Amino acid sequence: MNHDPDIPVRVQGSPLVESVPVDLPAPSLNDNTADLDRLCRSLDQRGFSPTRIAPRRMDELVRKIRAEGLSIRAIVGYASTHWEILDVVANSPGGALFGLALDLGSTTLVIRLIDLGSRKTVNQLTVNNPQVKWGEDILSRIVFARNPQSLLVLRTALVQACSRAMRKVLEDSGVPASRVYALTCAGNTAMSHFFWGLDPSHICREPYIPAANTFPTVYAAELGFDFLPASLLYLFPNVGSYVGGDILAGVVAAGLDTSIQPRMLIDVGTNAEVVLGNQEWLLACAGAAGPALEGGVVERGMQAVSGAIDRVRIDRKTLEPDFRVIGDSKAAGICGSGLIELVAEMFSSKIVTIQGKFNTDIDCPRFRHSADGRAYALALSSQTLDGGEILVSEIDIGVFLKSKAAMYTILSVICRKVGLDFADLEDIYIAGNFGNHIDPEMAVRIGMIPDLPLGKYHGIGNSSLLGASMLLCDRTLLTEVERVRNMITYVELNVNVELMNEFRGALFIPHTDPRLFPSVQAP
Repeated sequence: MNHDPDIPVRVQGSPLVESVPVDLPAPSLNDNTADLDRLCRSLDQRGFSPTRIAPRRMDELVRKIRAEGLSIRAIVGYASTHWEILDVVANSPGGALFGLALDLGSTTLVIRLIDLGSRKTVNQLTVNNPQVKWGEDILSRIVFARNPQSLLVLRTALVQACSRAMRKVLEDSGVPASRVYALTCAGNTAMSHFFWGLDPSHICREPYIPAANTFPTVYAAELGFDFLPASLLYLFPNVGSYVGGDILAGVVAAGLDTSIQPRMLIDVGTNAEVVLGNQEWLLACAGAAGPALEGGVVERGMQAVSGAIDRVRIDRKTLEPDFRVIGDSKAAGICGSGLIELVAEMFSSKIVTIQGKFNTDIDCPRFRHSADGRAYALALSSQTLDGGEILVSEIDIGVFLKSKAAMYTILSVICRKVGLDFADLEDIYIAGNFGNHIDPEMAVRIGMIPDLPLGKYHGIGNSSLLGASMLLCDRTLLTEVERVRNMITYVELNVNVELMNEFRGALFIPHTDPRLFPSVQAP
């Protein structure tokens, strides 16, 4: 299910930034046009119009034009309404242009360096979001940022972390910052506010109104990235408090808005966010299933990073497990995909019942008595980094089943709201690190996702980063992003009797109604 990080999925247009060779006519008494006006006139004749030059860049550009003897390359960046003249360089072949794509995740920040000419990923780096220090969840950070001083603390920490990561990516790649001319960023609504330095306090208060949903294209230096003096910065817009720019980027990456048949995007992160639709309509909703599906409900749960168990198989006769660890090291814990496979395999091996309870009628050598009651030892002490067994208790399984039930219920309800069956969906895209590791067959076996042909499921990794990367390579997507923003309708999943009844049925493995999962063979 892994997605190739080299862009683009369906990029067709030209990049946000172009290098335009220009031989300016020499000024004379008969043509006394000013140097910068002469440049703008020449660009206009080449189809780059209207043009704008930032006041602080004017003197530097004039000096470069004269230094190069009027034979130059103008680096121009598209800013939706006009072309920005970003730089002037020597008129010689070569000189690649680069862009940076940034995923503003609430837990991690991901930076990708892209060669805009070849549309290839040069380097990529993931770092922790330092804002976790002031709250692991977004709500805690919003509360902390109620006054301007605290908001400044959060923003400064974020910008500094992004700057360090960008500098490292550039340094490791041997790319000078002066060759980076575009920075595209996507994050949820709160993270966008922190990034821009806007008061986020009304996002979580009825009627849940952001300070801003759209952001002007500016120079990166204006937001504190002084080492990128000639780079434009674009921040994906939000739809509202619950649908941020990261979701818009994901919709564009998955191509939901260009599909004739309905498709679905599932983005598992802090929350599970779902978008359903096609080129005519888009619905979005969110639910609190994310932490569990990323391994966050078990004592040794962790994200899908090095040291995490992400694949599990259990011998049907001996009931002994075999597992894979990301990074081929000893195990540090288990991530969401590993937990899904563990529960699915325990179910098929008769270790747990359809209610998610341990089967006390079997003699399993991996059963343990823990502080949380009976547990299953997935990894022995000799197989772990800290020398302690990795145990999954019945309580852990119960909490996990609530999250998988929430996921299935969310998917079912949003389809029902538009009169669709799961079979009507052409494709289902699963985003996030979770999407790269999940085995759809296992997720179907426990009743977390619909029982559909497995070919309909596609893992697209970090869809927020992918959308931001695609925009760097195709400026026509600026218009598409705005169209998607205007198309999306957020659907509130109200707690009602029908919803709760469906949720209760989904608490079982795979479900209380076996007709919904015909491919699952109950042991």
